Amino acid sequence: MLSKLYRWSSSWTGTIIIVLTIIFFIAQAFVIPSGSMKNTLLIGDMLFVKKFSYGIPTPRIPWIEVKVLPDFNDNGHLIEGPRPQRGDIVVFRYPKNESIHYVKRAVATGGDIVALKDKHLLLHPKEGNEFVKANYPKESIIEVGDKLWVVDPYKKDHPGIHNDENVIDNNLNPSELFNMMPIIVPEDETFMMGDNRDHSNDSRFWGTVPYKFIVGKPWFIYFSWSEDKEIRWDRVLKTVETLEETVDFDKLQIEQQEGIY
Repeated sequence: MLSKLYRWSSSWTGTIIIVLTIIFFIAQAFVIPSGSMKNTLLIGDMLFVKKFSYGIPTPRIPWIEVKVLPDFNDNGHLIEGPRPQRGDIVVFRYPKNESIHYVKRAVATGGDIVALKDKHLLLHPKEGNEFVKANYPKESIIEVGDKLWVVDPYKKDHPGIHNDENVIDNNLNPSELFNMMPIIVPEDETFMMGDNRDHSNDSRFWGTVPYKFIVGKPWFIYFSWSEDKEIRWDRVLKTVETLEETVDFDKLQIEQQEGIY
């Protein structure tokens, strides 16, 4: 039996089936194409996406994006799973063009209220005021009306999140970078933002992401090189969590580019 299995797996047919099974259900390679997640993920980071983090997405043939099976559950997933949690980095299909993959951080989930004031992210979790008091430090909480809001709830735990001090509200930059009226995130959808807050095309501009477009979460970086083709050995085989614990983000010098990307 083992001998037959080995011969089959060594054949072209077996190899193709094994590779497609891994891509469909377990992991898929993904290259960070833009700087919207600096300084957490950098341009040139090559990582594997864990495709079973939020259920199993309906399989598609890579590169040509053809669905192998119908969307039986009408939610983009062959097997339904947990939804993204606040603070997760998520790989998903861009709702305006399903063939494009984005990677952003989930900052609010279904039922949460989210807003922006002078670049500060404000979050009122759906669990309400008592949940805010019990789970967030007093110095990060403000009260507006009858609601308690958490100010910049992710910056302490995720030091790669930052703003560009050169991007100012001068009526030339998009207003969405600075202020946003409170919105309620629809159920089964997620509000996504890039860690490079002033250079990220995200939910502030095109809305929340329904569960059907969720693909998975970053697993680990298998290779990384800079735009000058210099290998970043200190990032190879590291998870995002490991990088957040070991990288000195205060000393990490990352050049900003103009505009939204």
